[in-house]
This record gives sequence, C-alpha cells and structure tokens, in this order.
Amino acid sequence: MSLELEEKIEDVLEKLRPSLALHGGNVKLVEFHSDTGLVDLELQGACVGCPMSTVTLKYGIEEALKEALPEVKGVNAV
Repeated sequence: MSLELEEKIEDVLEKLRPSLALHGGNVKLVEFHSDTGLVDLELQGACVGCPMSTVTLKYGIEEALKEALPEVKGVNAV
C-alpha cells in the first residue's frame, strides 16, 4: 500500500473515530488492496460483536472512505 494513500485512509478514519469512541469502539486499518480497491479494517472495542457493526462498517465507514478517496471501492471487516 502506498504510504500516501495509507495516510489519506487514516485521515478519514481519524475523523470517524470520535463517533465510534462514543459507543466504546474503534477501527484499525489493516490493509488496502490496490488491485481491488478494498480496505481491510479491524473493528475494535464495543464494535466487536455488535449487531450494528455491519451497518456502521458499510453505511458509515465505507461511504466516508469512498466519498473521500475514489481508489476505495469497499471495505471488509477482518
């Protein structure tokens, strides 16, 4: 993963972390796959096992990343 793109992904995640922290959660960037445009993320804290984590991942985090970075095509929880 390019350092520049990794930094841009981290910048977007950093803006989302306060909202996740309000509910006891966090997210960690694991890997960006440049060939597919998919970002692997690790949900942490209260997000692990939360029934709403899929909604948070797809409609919160994924949408924010796709809007900010056209290289991102989707996210996966790992």
